[in-house]
Amino acid sequence: MSRIFVWSGGALFVIALAWCAWWYIGPLGASSSGGGWRALLADAGLLTVFAFHHSLFARATVKTRMTRLVPAALERSVYVWTASLLLILVCVCWRPIGGTLSDSRGWLATLHAGVQLFGVGLIARSVAGIDPLELAGIRAQATRGGLQTAGPYGWVRHPLYLGWVIALFGAAHMTADRLDPLLDVHLKGAFHLTRPVW
Repeated sequence: MSRIFVWSGGALFVIALAWCAWWYIGPLGASSSGGGWRALLADAGLLTVFAFHHSLFARATVKTRMTRLVPAALERSVYVWTASLLLILVCVCWRPIGGTLSDSRGWLATLHAGVQLFGVGLIARSVAGIDPLELAGIRAQATRGGLQTAGPYGWVRHPLYLGWVIALFGAAHMTADRLDPLLDVHLKGAFHLTRPVW
């Protein structure tokens, strides 16, 4: 039963990422009128919940408390399930803000595509430096004995997030709706608590 939970959580992780990519390329790329400031506040609330979950569950004290509720082998999978469901919730409940901020054409659009490909390459290289099955909560986390500093992790602490930011900011057609999810990365940093929550 636990294997089904773990593997279905990994599948949900892939579905959530694919849905988010489709959402970014499609609905968020459309130039449309939207809800303005009210939509922006609602969307910021969604992103805050998503970011807060990431920061909260990164705390050792929270992980310890989690293992009192679920077996230690399922702790990462519960995290992945929750994060994936929250990401889908953000995509489903998003309220369009509307408006186009920039729309590059010609050689500038090609340059933007190169920037986006660099971001995707950084993501791929970062994932290759860790175990993708571990990231998806399928395989138990290995004890590495310290901070990972190989490859992109030697350049920056969160190369996965940096890759996402580069890929997202690289869009040749930047709408307000495409820009707003970038707050997520900043919110994660803002909510990175230095003291245990409980």
